[in-house]
Amino acid sequence: MALPWASAQSKLYLTARITNMKAVYPGSFDPLTLGHLDIIRRASKIFESVELLISENPNKQGVLSIEERIKLVREAVKAEGLSNVTIQSYSGLTVDYAQEHGFKVLLRGMRAASDFEAELEMSQVNNFLSQLETVFLMTSPQYSFIRASRVWELLRLGADISSLVPVNVANYLKEHISGYLQQN
Repeated sequence: MALPWASAQSKLYLTARITNMKAVYPGSFDPLTLGHLDIIRRASKIFESVELLISENPNKQGVLSIEERIKLVREAVKAEGLSNVTIQSYSGLTVDYAQEHGFKVLLRGMRAASDFEAELEMSQVNNFLSQLETVFLMTSPQYSFIRASRVWELLRLGADISSLVPVNVANYLKEHISGYLQQN
């Protein structure tokens, strides 16, 4: 039985509407994980363009500088061939950045149901402040346990983190950070 809303015309219309939108994906990306990259890769297929907005999180103590994060994220995105993904940094409210740059969609990734409550609250605050809509993408199951804080913890303990982060990030962290973390 054919569904009236599932006609070829409606599918084309929905595809055009989605691909003509750009999304901003804010985060600290300290460090970029394979879970982040999964969301970025999938979002790049949904939206015309995706802008990663790298910022400091006042609730977290960052390890990598903004410049290091931008460099690592750019390398990983380039290695994936994601030509419709750009990277910027910003200090301030994400909703202000989104309004200044014409974004209507804020992208957020979620690992598990435990992320939902905080993400829901933040999306409602963002919508209240700016009418910005939040689109949630669930991380693929094989990455659902990865969180940046766990990567740092494992690195501090001398564990191999190469299956948790992109290759360029793993190499950089091993070369520049792991010795420092193990001493402190």
